[in-house]
Amino acid sequence: MSITNEYDVIVLGAGAAGMFCAAQAGARGRRVLLLEGGERAGRKILISGGGRCNFTNIHASPANFLGENPHFCRSALARYTPAAFLALVEQHGIAYHEKTLGQLFCDGSAQAIVSMLEAECRAAGVEMRLRTPVLSVERDGDGFAVNTSTGVVQAGAVVVATGGLSIPKMGATGIGYDIARAFGLRIVEPRPALVPFTFSGEDCDRWCDLAGLSAEVVAQTTTSASKAGGAARNRAATSFREKLLLTHRGLSGPAVLQVSSYWQPGQPVHFDLAPGTDVFTPLLEDPTARRDEGTVTNLLRAHLPARLADRWLHQNPPPDWKNVSLTKLEERLHAWPVTPAGTEGFAKAEVTAGGVSTADLDSSTMQARAVPGLAFIGEVVDVTGWLGGYNFQWAWASAFAAAAAL
Repeated sequence: MSITNEYDVIVLGAGAAGMFCAAQAGARGRRVLLLEGGERAGRKILISGGGRCNFTNIHASPANFLGENPHFCRSALARYTPAAFLALVEQHGIAYHEKTLGQLFCDGSAQAIVSMLEAECRAAGVEMRLRTPVLSVERDGDGFAVNTSTGVVQAGAVVVATGGLSIPKMGATGIGYDIARAFGLRIVEPRPALVPFTFSGEDCDRWCDLAGLSAEVVAQTTTSASKAGGAARNRAATSFREKLLLTHRGLSGPAVLQVSSYWQPGQPVHFDLAPGTDVFTPLLEDPTARRDEGTVTNLLRAHLPARLADRWLHQNPPPDWKNVSLTKLEERLHAWPVTPAGTEGFAKAEVTAGGVSTADLDSSTMQARAVPGLAFIGEVVDVTGWLGGYNFQWAWASAFAAAAAL
């Protein structure tokens, strides 16, 4: 296999982080090669946000991200803000709108964002090679040799933007982790995040025939400590007030996807099915009120879809309709415990949590502390954002930080 071509920077992966980093590095006068194993660039961008690409969140801050070091993302996020990316979107004339909670979407297709990134790469003189899977990266003197399916290419610096393991049908592989391990970097065990929960067979018998029903809830993790990759993570229990959706296999919807990133197998998740409301107060405060299953059912139906209200009461029947029992029923309604059997896995996960340990990376350059010139950005790093444009903002911010240091 012969040595061909030399570049200042080789970026591995033409996703959101990879394309943006290549364009930024090229704009700084670097000779950049962008390698992509698939047939086209930006495939995950195209399916994001229901095909409209939730390209950032105007409220993005370090509080919206998790990882073994939740402060690692602070530097990059401060240096490249949602406003900065929004200015680029506006410069390219892409129409957009704010949906909810600061989420910005294209008015039209997500293709607009891919086209924008491709245009930025062309303007910066980036050479892009598609259908060129990367096999390995090795040290080569003061630089690196990147072994690909079509030959070996050399560069003074390499940026790994290969993503995680989520959505393998889009070409996801673990090559980024393999490269990190080859250079002695640690990996926080990857796991599916922003992913639906599955029920056990017994729970599915109870609930799955209600697939399609949804309700606004507060979903909350039950403990303040979780573990990933064998390392303890101490943090306050996290809650999200959004929609819950019953599926034919378990639970989904924004509230579930959000809390799934913090969930550990065997943990219950608590759901407040009537947030901010004391459902049974009319009965507790009126001694003359009729107390029976019909009355309680009607009160529940005022806050939940009728079939869900009926089923929930059937599965959580009080021993009687006295105040003590109704008070306990109210408490359970606001902290309904569900222990998922598991998740839908990487196939349905929007992102991968875990990845290259931030303990081995410089937060200002994204480069490996022990391997100058080798950077890791985007989803391959142990930085995971909430649902709602945060992971895209991490892609832009980490890519910008890496490019600025090359």
